[in-house]
Amino acid sequence: MPERSEKSGGGESTLTVLLALAVNLAIAIMKAVAGVITGSAAMMSEAAHSVADTFTEGLLLTALRRSGRAADRKHPFGYGKERYFWSLLAAVSIFVSGAVFAFYEGFRTVFGAPEEQTSPVVGYVVLAIAFALESVSWAQAVRQVRRGAREEERSFLEFLRVSDDPTVKTVLLEDSAALVGLLLAFGGIGLHHLTGSSLWDGVASLLIGVLLAVVAFTLASTNRGLLIGRQADPHLVRAVWAELRDVPEVEQVVDLLTMAVGTDRVLLCARLDFDDALGVAELERACVRIDDELRQAHPELDEVFLEPVPRTDQALRARVLARYGDVRL
Repeated sequence: MPERSEKSGGGESTLTVLLALAVNLAIAIMKAVAGVITGSAAMMSEAAHSVADTFTEGLLLTALRRSGRAADRKHPFGYGKERYFWSLLAAVSIFVSGAVFAFYEGFRTVFGAPEEQTSPVVGYVVLAIAFALESVSWAQAVRQVRRGAREEERSFLEFLRVSDDPTVKTVLLEDSAALVGLLLAFGGIGLHHLTGSSLWDGVASLLIGVLLAVVAFTLASTNRGLLIGRQADPHLVRAVWAELRDVPEVEQVVDLLTMAVGTDRVLLCARLDFDDALGVAELERACVRIDDELRQAHPELDEVFLEPVPRTDQALRARVLARYGDVRL
C-alpha cells in the first residue's frame, strides 16, 4: 500500500489550515459588521461561528508546530500526540465559542420580544461573499482528503474515519458546517424578510447551534480515541501480522500490539514464538533483521519491539483472549 511521507503530509496540512485561518478571519469581520447592521440573530451566530473557526485554526497551527518536535529524554516516543491534544481543544473551541453563542442568540430571539430586521440586502451580500470564500477553503480540504484517500487506496469516507491526522478532518468538517450554516442563515434572514417574523431568524440560529454542537462532538470523539491510544490502521496491522508469520525463524505470531503515537507514526510490539532450535546469537540477528525489514516496508513504524515468548504460556494466552476474543495462538 503506498505511503505518504509525514513531511509532505504535514506541509499540506499547514497550507490547508493557513488558508482556512485567513478565510475565517475575513469572514468573521464581515459577518459581525453585517450582524450589527441587520440585527439578525442568525448572522450574529454565524459571526460567532467564524470567530470559533478562526480560534480553531490557530490551535491547529499550534498542533502542527508542536507535534513535529523530535523525541527527547522526557518524551522518548516524541510529541506526536500534541496534535491530538490541540485538536481536542479546537473541538471545545467550536462548541464554546460557536454553538453556545448560537443557542443564546436563538433562544433570545425566539422567546424574546419581536425584533425588526433592517437592511436585509446587506446580509444577503455578506452571506454570498462568505459562501464563495468558504468554498475556497473547503475545496482545499477536499483536495487533500481525496489525495490521501487515493494514496492509501481508500474511499473518501473511509480515509476520514481511519486517518490519524485530525487537522485536515477538523478543517473539512468545520468548513462543511460553515457552508451549511450560511445556507441556514440565508434562510432565516430570507424568511424574516418575507414574513416579518423574527421567529425564523431565531430558529435558524438554533439550527446553527445544533450543527456546531454535532461537529464539535464528532471531532472531540475522534481526538479522544487518538489520545487514549488507538490501534494503528487495520491495513497496517494485517500486513505486519502476515509478514511476521512468514518469517522463517518465527513459528507463531502470539500477539501484536500497535498504537498511533502521532500522525504517520506507529508504535509496534510483537510477541513471537521463535524456533526453539535457534541459538541466542541467531535469535538476536533475526530480531535485528526483522526490525529492519518491517521499517523498510512500513516507514510509519516509529518504534518496533520484538518479544520472544512461548505460545503455550497460559497467562499470556488469557490476556490475548481477553483483548481479542477467541483467536488461535
